[in-house]
Amino acid sequence: MEQFIRKISATIALVILFLLSASIYLQLKGFERDEKDFLVLRKAYAADEQSAKKEIPANFAFPQDHVLGKSDAKVTVYEYSSFACTHCADMHLEVMPEIIKKYVSAGLVKMVFVPLPLDKNSMDAALLAECVKKDKYFDFANVLFKHQRDWAISFTPLKVLRQYAKLSGVSDAQADACLKNDKTAARILGDRKAGLSELGIQGTPSLVVSSNGHNEMLSGAQSYEDLAAVIDRHLGKIYNSSVE
Repeated sequence: MEQFIRKISATIALVILFLLSASIYLQLKGFERDEKDFLVLRKAYAADEQSAKKEIPANFAFPQDHVLGKSDAKVTVYEYSSFACTHCADMHLEVMPEIIKKYVSAGLVKMVFVPLPLDKNSMDAALLAECVKKDKYFDFANVLFKHQRDWAISFTPLKVLRQYAKLSGVSDAQADACLKNDKTAARILGDRKAGLSELGIQGTPSLVVSSNGHNEMLSGAQSYEDLAAVIDRHLGKIYNSSVE
């Protein structure tokens, strides 16, 4: 019995240490929880405190690595998201499928997923996602979000992530290569840096709805109704201007 109690105590201590370490890591990176439990950047850490209030430049070079929908769609929705973010998972799994069904499938909107890792686990997930076949990227993203709790709170998150990658056709050797690919890592972190400093992203998820050079930032998880209303407004401007 004494040995059992010791094992339980050791396990509890490890859990507390893990949670404390994660909290300290995020604080060092400039992240904290807001009143709604969103993971956001502290204002003092942001490259430009006022950037979120500024108009996004029409010529901003958005990433185009992971696109879903027709290339000539009139409106683009850029989804800046972390694979380890719970609010990101909720929006990606509950809201985005409805947007895809109504707008993307109709050729009106294309979606671009931009990974914005907040910690090592979400960075590893983003790197492994680059391993899957290009046309399977969104399927793998869905898997990562759907099973987020399984790997995000695991004591061996990378091992679990590699298992999901393997089920998606990624060999161990390919996974090793992707996790060590400095070029890919630099691109992902470059997109993250541009999102934080140039777009003024303060937390995940963040969306940018873009059309005709007009870019509109939406911070935080959006409901289907709110996101659809913004898309409809952009589409309305496009078709109204074409009639005039």
